[in-house]
Amino acid sequence: MHYFITGASGWIGGAVIKELRLSGVAVNGLARSDASAVRLEEAGVTPIRGSLDDLEVLARSAAASDGVIHLGFDHEAAFQRGAFAKAAQLDRRAVEVMGQALGGSGRPLAIASGVAGLSRGAPVTEGDGLTVPLELRGTPMAMRHATSLFALSLAGIGVRSIVVRFAPTVHGAGNVGFIGTLAQIARQAGESGYVGEGENRWSALHVSDAGRIVAKSMDAAPAGSIIHAVAEEGIPFLEIATSIGRQLDVPVRSIEAENALERFGFLGVLAAQDLAASSTFTRELLDWTPTGPTLLEDIDLGHYTC
Repeated sequence: MHYFITGASGWIGGAVIKELRLSGVAVNGLARSDASAVRLEEAGVTPIRGSLDDLEVLARSAAASDGVIHLGFDHEAAFQRGAFAKAAQLDRRAVEVMGQALGGSGRPLAIASGVAGLSRGAPVTEGDGLTVPLELRGTPMAMRHATSLFALSLAGIGVRSIVVRFAPTVHGAGNVGFIGTLAQIARQAGESGYVGEGENRWSALHVSDAGRIVAKSMDAAPAGSIIHAVAEEGIPFLEIATSIGRQLDVPVRSIEAENALERFGFLGVLAAQDLAASSTFTRELLDWTPTGPTLLEDIDLGHYTC
């Protein structure tokens, strides 16, 4: 048994590879650089040189595998260079060619997605978001959401398609993602901020649980499944800001909504959103129970503020 993984050298990719290797699964991983290839080799992964725009490499690697885990996405372009639409287009083409390569095989194709943008005031469930939300239509975010819906439709051509919706923060020691960015912003500003009353919630998942849920999905999720990679349903953003402030020994202060983008940059919108999500269905379907530390426990350990 061997799988092909895009985004293999990334944060979640490393956790997935660790879990798969423990189960005896061989892994081929897409590597964009020599440095990535070396890291993959050190993790026991066979590197496949290429990037998400090397469609022939993606198709050939998918066809030769027993399943594909698509974690790759150009987050730097999307969130730091303002090129989300371009990154989303690249993502869509990658899913199309790999899905076509697996057509008629019954083999799994799991793609990474998220719960952001799907909340309606209650925690998002696996049954929500089966159309592109009105608020996203006409925005670049709509394309990535539409790609997840397209991936589900691949079940109709004999692909065991799986969409794994991750919590907005997949945390753990060594993470430099959203929580690390919030801590850096707080350090620079001399205060830890939250928007309004800070009552909006973020769901969360420890990286070790991310590896386990993806591996379980590849083993057992039926075709057309939506899986919620969520351990904590919703942590008030005020509590996150307070924990960061305590670790940095800086005050915690409310930021007006109109100033959120100025304070938080590309995270300004997410910092004000309610991103709560449920994983009740996923836990029952896959017999999965998260076991990793909570987000606030991780922050209190100083992982993001040292």
